[in-house]
Amino acid sequence: MGLSIGIVGLPNVGKSTLFNALTKKSVPAENYPFCTIDPSVGIVQVPDERLWKLSELSKSAKTIPAAVEFTDIAGLVKGASEGEGLGNQFLSHIREVDAIAQVVRVFPARGGSASGGEDVIHIYGDINPMRDVEIINLELILADMQSVTKRRANILRDVKRGDKAAAIEDGILAKVEVELEAGRLASTVALDEAEKEILKSMHLLSAKPILYVLNKKSGAKLADTTELMKYITASGAQFVEVDAGIENELSALSDEDKGVFRAEYDAKDDGVNDLIRQSYKLLGLMTYFTTGTDETRGWTVKVGATGPEAGMAIHTDFKEKFIRAEVVAYDKLIEAGSYATAREKGWVRTEGKEYIVKDGDVIEFKI
Repeated sequence: MGLSIGIVGLPNVGKSTLFNALTKKSVPAENYPFCTIDPSVGIVQVPDERLWKLSELSKSAKTIPAAVEFTDIAGLVKGASEGEGLGNQFLSHIREVDAIAQVVRVFPARGGSASGGEDVIHIYGDINPMRDVEIINLELILADMQSVTKRRANILRDVKRGDKAAAIEDGILAKVEVELEAGRLASTVALDEAEKEILKSMHLLSAKPILYVLNKKSGAKLADTTELMKYITASGAQFVEVDAGIENELSALSDEDKGVFRAEYDAKDDGVNDLIRQSYKLLGLMTYFTTGTDETRGWTVKVGATGPEAGMAIHTDFKEKFIRAEVVAYDKLIEAGSYATAREKGWVRTEGKEYIVKDGDVIEFKI
């Protein structure tokens, strides 16, 4: 899979509780042999009703969902970019992920647990979501400023001797440096696609897409998020609301008991499922399916993948050995009621190497 989201946040914002809730929605690791298995990594299924409907249609013996990887990253404090607290560990781990789920605490200091009992003290004494986001984002920016300054110094000699590639890279870094010095994330820099590819090799922390996860407590008076919401809207970022404590408790219950629990705590939405779906989108991912009597499975690929590229999710040989693919849209297959009927109606198409796979395609590869 090779695509992961790092869960970050200040201490005592519910980051580990959220990770625990997510990992209880995990899938067997043996189904994803290319993933690194680590206690701080959870391979989590992407909620998708289409998978189960296809499995029922095909009477599949086995059903395997698409998945996304979450990494629980060490807590951050002010000064992390200078090595304070677990700063160095935080920064090194976040460089390895593809996107950031930034947990922002909006639940109160008193009665902070999911059951309303034990107090959860905020590291800075009071609840201020915008301040917390500014602390984390500033540490990302400061770390990136060090990286950019160092890189520009390293390529200076090549720039001076007229190396074209070095000059292009330096020009991109100069644009980034201006934004960072103004206190803005590297992701705000206006770059074309070619420039973005060059910048990607720098693994800048603040260039990664961010999903803000507002960790609330159902039924409690929450912090004022007006300023934070203005910031999120202005930056073009996305957010979800989650009650990590309740979702963690819910994940161990039966469906029937979950309904009773949600009613008792006025927790109507499954925030964790929303988080997983939004994270999947944040990474620019989509799902296609393979289905049959043996197995129905959702496969994770980047939006815009061609047929051969999508086939690599199944096996790396598929890209080279790809001949053609038989494709039918999910909704057409469900409408037809069977693969044979869909073929009779002309809804099963033969596609070649240039075909751009669409979300929900049901594919049979020919190699």
